[in-house]
Amino acid sequence: MTTNLLFEPLELPNGTVLKNRFVKPAMSELLGDAQFRPTAAISHLYQRWAAGGTGLLITGNVMVDPTALGEKGNIVIEGYRDLPQLKRWAAAGSRNGAQTWVQLNHPGRQSPKHLSSHPVAPSAVPLTGDNAFAFNPPRALTVREIHDIVHRFATAALVVQAAGFGGVEIHAAHGYLLSQFLSPSANVRTDQYGGSLTNRMRIIEEIYHAIRAKVGPKFPIGLKINSSDFRDGGFSEADSLQVIHRMADLGVDLIEVSGGNYENTMVQGSNRGGALFIDYAAKAKQGLTAPILLTGGFRSLDGMTQAVANGKTDLVGLARAIALMPDLPHRAATGQFDAIDITRLSTGIRALDRRVGSYVGVSYYEMQMARLAQGKPVRRTKNAWVPLGYALRTQGPSFLTPRRA
Repeated sequence: MTTNLLFEPLELPNGTVLKNRFVKPAMSELLGDAQFRPTAAISHLYQRWAAGGTGLLITGNVMVDPTALGEKGNIVIEGYRDLPQLKRWAAAGSRNGAQTWVQLNHPGRQSPKHLSSHPVAPSAVPLTGDNAFAFNPPRALTVREIHDIVHRFATAALVVQAAGFGGVEIHAAHGYLLSQFLSPSANVRTDQYGGSLTNRMRIIEEIYHAIRAKVGPKFPIGLKINSSDFRDGGFSEADSLQVIHRMADLGVDLIEVSGGNYENTMVQGSNRGGALFIDYAAKAKQGLTAPILLTGGFRSLDGMTQAVANGKTDLVGLARAIALMPDLPHRAATGQFDAIDITRLSTGIRALDRRVGSYVGVSYYEMQMARLAQGKPVRRTKNAWVPLGYALRTQGPSFLTPRRA
């Protein structure tokens, strides 16, 4: 099996060409300042990644409303205030033939207590499960507020285009607001935004159309969506397949598949020894006009190549691996990379590892991104106290709030 396939370009439906099949999917960089502006550090980080050979870089959560944040350190786009900083970020992420797309998001009820006293959601349905302690019960959005959120997504996309980024990705996965609308367990509305799948996905269609009207036909728009919520009464795989094909028919240029939410422990990341959601991705690709990006669980170069060669995905998403090896594609091209070594961290206390293990993992990769942004090398360690200390310094006690890397 040759690895050449991973270095072949991919043309999107709108004519945009990605230089290879390697993608750095969204990770929460937490490099926004206290006013939710992009910092020089995030430009440095994306310059580092672009230099490493990855074809497509997708930013971490960029929020569309400063009153609705997912975590401390989020960047918010709601107007042209930060256009100079955004232009520097876009330029840094477009070097070496790379493209950087901005992932646009609204957290809905998944805005933590320390950031949101009164979060909003499709319905006044609180989170359940082990992570529910970190979030206040939400109130239901009015129709006028829903229309405002649609407008915010479209306005942010227009600013992204003006800044020189390559595209945008609509985040409708991982239990955030748009994912909440899709889920019949979180969305119990009885108006035009609830009930049938057609109604539950209405806000996503409206956001897509509003963005497309602003940016035109040639600016790429991607969609990130769950394969399933992995819970009874939630968003199902059958529903997900319908949404994917509907959005592709409307003109979405790229579909990224993922899964889980804060009510399911998969949200913190898991590894079953192979690419997560690969069987679902293969189903989704059947008859689909838009290419698929599969993220999560890839470990070997041969496995990535086979996934593309066998038609199970068009693009390979490598998040934590590229946080540890920002030049992973260059290494692969020169025969210096074969498989990913993901470090298993431990405090040395088994009971404590079970309690804080997921938080440690997230903080470990946030620490690596901060080091890359400062021009420093990655700091590999198996000592969980190192990322725990970093998280406490940068996030304070809120680092124990559930987050996605």
